[in-house]
Amino acid sequence: MNNAVFLNVERLDFDKKLDFSSITKLTKLTKHEASSNEDILARVQGQNIVITKELPVGRDLISQFPPSVKIICEAGTGYNNIDIAAAKEKNIVVCNVPGYSTEAVAQLVMTLVLNFCSSLTLQQLMIKRGNFDNFTKDILLPHFEIQEKTLGIICSGSIGRQVMDHALNFGMKVLVYNRTPKEWHDSNIQNASLEELLRQSDFISIHCPLTPDTKHLINKERLKLMKSTAFIINTSRGQIIKEADLIEALQDKEIAGAALDVQEQEPPELDNPLFSMDNVIMTPHIGWKTIESRQRLIDLLAINIEAHLKGKPINVIAK
Repeated sequence: MNNAVFLNVERLDFDKKLDFSSITKLTKLTKHEASSNEDILARVQGQNIVITKELPVGRDLISQFPPSVKIICEAGTGYNNIDIAAAKEKNIVVCNVPGYSTEAVAQLVMTLVLNFCSSLTLQQLMIKRGNFDNFTKDILLPHFEIQEKTLGIICSGSIGRQVMDHALNFGMKVLVYNRTPKEWHDSNIQNASLEELLRQSDFISIHCPLTPDTKHLINKERLKLMKSTAFIINTSRGQIIKEADLIEALQDKEIAGAALDVQEQEPPELDNPLFSMDNVIMTPHIGWKTIESRQRLIDLLAINIEAHLKGKPINVIAK
């Protein structure tokens, strides 16, 4: 039986509620809560399969991996933490798990959209601050219907498409920006340039991977294109938005608000201005963390491992 090591299982199984039997049926699995660089080099010795969750594994580490390591399994979709070129030079396959959290992240996006429509967070803040004017006077906060509003989707991968489906069910119109436009069979979905999408959308939801081309894709110049009544939502990767520019746009009321499940630095510094802004919703990268998504991830990892053991690897990252 092949040996597998999960180098930072605590990142995934933080509540000790996940069932790893789908993997242990295939391999002898060793789990470590967390691993430093020194730990990694020691713990991959004699291992055939290395599993990581958003753990930086760079060239300096991979170059020292023993010949026994044949595959690195990223327990998630994003793989910018692994030096793919270095792995390829060592003939190590790298695979990821796309799609495991599609519904969970899409659900979070729509929760945030609906929150903004009814100013739920601001309503609760007023109560906590002892201000009950919304109960004794006319409502003082924005409150509007989602129907007929325009949602801009930046990159329509599996999560973007799921968000799109939910938005259409709410009667929204959808603009989509992809580097290569796709064909849609619904008149309520239209392709748009990034600039058109930013100008026309009431809500903007980001779903692209972090690459050199997408880092700081949303910056000062592009934020200025947005409506002053528009909201931006990021559940993808924090560095896609240039955070300093976003803070400035929010402080100057150039846009109505932002919801950030990811930040440029995770975790953010506790004095980050975003934490204290009334027009910002911050969550600690929870989109993928539902119990259902995390168990699905384990079971899909097992499928990746089984395919590799059969000599037919799937979800391979190649560069």
